[in-house]
Amino acid sequence: MTIQVASQPAPILSVRDLRVHFPILRRTGLISHETIYLTAVDNLSFDLAAGQTLGVVGESGCGKSTMGRAILRLIEPSGGQVLWLGRDLSKAGSDLLRTIRRDMQIVFQDPLAALDPRMTVGQIVAEPLENFEPGLSRAECNARVADMLARVGLLPEHINRYPHEFSGGQCQRIGIARAMILKPKLIICDEPVSALDVSVQGQILNLLRDLQAEFGLSLIFISHNLAVVFRLCHRVIVLYLGRMVEEGLAEDVVSNPAHPYTRALIAAVPNPDPAFERGRVHATVRGEPPSPLDPPSGCVFRTRCAHAMARCEQEVPLPRLIGDRGHRIACHLDEPSPA
Repeated sequence: MTIQVASQPAPILSVRDLRVHFPILRRTGLISHETIYLTAVDNLSFDLAAGQTLGVVGESGCGKSTMGRAILRLIEPSGGQVLWLGRDLSKAGSDLLRTIRRDMQIVFQDPLAALDPRMTVGQIVAEPLENFEPGLSRAECNARVADMLARVGLLPEHINRYPHEFSGGQCQRIGIARAMILKPKLIICDEPVSALDVSVQGQILNLLRDLQAEFGLSLIFISHNLAVVFRLCHRVIVLYLGRMVEEGLAEDVVSNPAHPYTRALIAAVPNPDPAFERGRVHATVRGEPPSPLDPPSGCVFRTRCAHAMARCEQEVPLPRLIGDRGHRIACHLDEPSPA
């Protein structure tokens, strides 16, 4: 089931031409070397409205997690703008960035590795309060922690236990409680259910939807699982080798994918009907992804695309609108040739 959106509200977050390039030293001789750049994110632009969820999908290594960390400036962007409520985070000093960060939190992929094994659950969830609201008394802090633990489905007696005493799903609930304790406006979820069992994945997704409805959260949900993304998200961005190839309302992207890469990703999603699945012809993407150290010229997907043409090798496809619902695609297929 997809989420219906009547119109696109004003954005709470705007990303414009975001770029993240990592310098790599490559040896060219016995004692000589040169600097080359790994392109992790390239000219990425999108808007996120208050109270909505933006899904970011693509193969491993396409730049999804790097994008999330660059938005929060956990990684310094190489260029572009990240506008949070009109403020340019790329120009924010440490004091302003600290103030803004209480409204922008992250939930990590590996729930156990994201928690300090030497701290109790109560200490982990309380740490943001101690950093941002140091004037709280111990009783007030404990009450806030206990309330948030209850909201994410944990028990009061869990407050004095350590992370290794919990299952993966419970550890992810602890991570969500830590992110939610300051009642932020945005949470970036970096593949938060990929390390969990399928049944537990559903519980965590339902929890995120309930918290979003209760607190009016905006979410950026990073995943390689399209079925999960289409269940949770209002809008979807498809990334390939650091570039946006398609963006639109979730129901538009899943029902009418326009980019060959998106079509292949959707075709790979299994159908729960065994009879249908046995007779189904799966579209595949040929070959392996090229190295981000040496991306193809023109369209980065052209080396694996069955529809590639001469223009794809020469020109980088620019995002263009198709239809009247904000559906964008970066592809030369069916695009009018330049005059």
